[in-house]
Amino acid sequence: MDSLTQSSRSIVQTQQIDVKQLWDDTLVQIELSITAANFKTWFRDTHIVSLEDGTVTLGVPSVFVRDWLADKFQSLILKTLRDLTPHVRSIEYAVVQRSSKKFESSKKQTVNATLPLEEYYINKNDNLNPKYLFETFVVGPFNELAHAAAKAVCEKPGIVYNPLFIYGKTGHGKTHLIQAVGNQLKRNGRSVFYVTSERFAVDYMNSLQSGTANNFKNKYRQYDVLIMDDVQFLSSKEKTQEELFHLFNAMHDNNKQIVFSSDTHPALLSGLQERLQSRFAQGMIVDIPQPDSESRASIIQSKTARSNITLENDVITFLATTIEGNIRELEGALNIVMCQTQVTGRTLSLDEVVALMKNSARPRRSLAVSDVVDKVARYFDVEPSSIYEKTRRKEIVKPRQLIMYILREDFAVSYPSIGQKLGGRDHTTVIHSCEKIKREVLEGNDDLVEEIAQIRALLQ
Repeated sequence: MDSLTQSSRSIVQTQQIDVKQLWDDTLVQIELSITAANFKTWFRDTHIVSLEDGTVTLGVPSVFVRDWLADKFQSLILKTLRDLTPHVRSIEYAVVQRSSKKFESSKKQTVNATLPLEEYYINKNDNLNPKYLFETFVVGPFNELAHAAAKAVCEKPGIVYNPLFIYGKTGHGKTHLIQAVGNQLKRNGRSVFYVTSERFAVDYMNSLQSGTANNFKNKYRQYDVLIMDDVQFLSSKEKTQEELFHLFNAMHDNNKQIVFSSDTHPALLSGLQERLQSRFAQGMIVDIPQPDSESRASIIQSKTARSNITLENDVITFLATTIEGNIRELEGALNIVMCQTQVTGRTLSLDEVVALMKNSARPRRSLAVSDVVDKVARYFDVEPSSIYEKTRRKEIVKPRQLIMYILREDFAVSYPSIGQKLGGRDHTTVIHSCEKIKREVLEGNDDLVEEIAQIRALLQ
């Protein structure tokens, strides 16, 4: 009876959620986490179709967008949604054809949706993404050791390199590789479970509060393979670390394979128990550093080949040598080029790609607020000091609003801080200004979009 009551309560809570507001709030957070070009390319014309039993069905305009979101932004979308409401457990995608450009959300909607094929679902029983395979993992000098260790684990799970601990900065391919291990061992008949350390901690604390700790222990001990991502989030979580320690021993003593990932070497993780660090060091610890230019070129060639897109060699060289960040940043730039290639229906020239990257680039984050004010003011030929004044003159209001927008979008400065630095204005004024600019951009104000692109170029 209690479980039935709890289930009914969950349904009621889900029904009470305003899905339009939920997605609007989610987009605000996502927009701060990725480049403006990526946001406009992949998240425009998306909306929540439904939220039922913890599953969000996300409406997208095309199969192409669906595939990119599922492959590149799945974790970000799910984490952002869960930060806003704990009722969300998973995401599905629907290709939705809208009858008109304007679309109003209501309690009852009829949409023509084509749900994605089964191969695009993350398996709810093991949390593995079927797209993360060794076949789609690009091997280069920067990650060949980690790749070799992962393959060795698949040959002799529980015996060779147990545990396998892979570390490296965000976007270097750790999640792809450890899930490739899981998918390979799953093919070989092993029971596998992938979980983030954050999800593990939440599950454990929930089990303590509900008095179901034994069920929690049995759940995790039943698998042949446990893959835990981002263990750095367990820092200073003493109770969860203790439970992981006992789980580790139980699995290791029974030759069950354990795979971890982290953004830092385990010996350098602050707030991590020494006995856990010792357990991590029992097997193989290997890092995935930043990819070299040759490896970045290979990644580009692999991605374009799978999408049936052709890029000239000089374009590949340009992208590989100029996008020096992590793989996700490289993929973000490549997404823009591939999308433009599909829109135009032809192979882009090097000059076109250079211009595309220049207009899509986010400014460097080391600029002071005064630097942004100075450059924008001079762009509009007004005195920088006038931006801080309490004036509503039209020639000052627009530059000030653009400054607020850029500080918020490109530098993630908080609304109150922007208001304080621009003459002591209330944060609601800043929010209004940012939303006004954002709305005009989304509505297709080409002149404004061009002005923002030129300003961003000045801020490089």
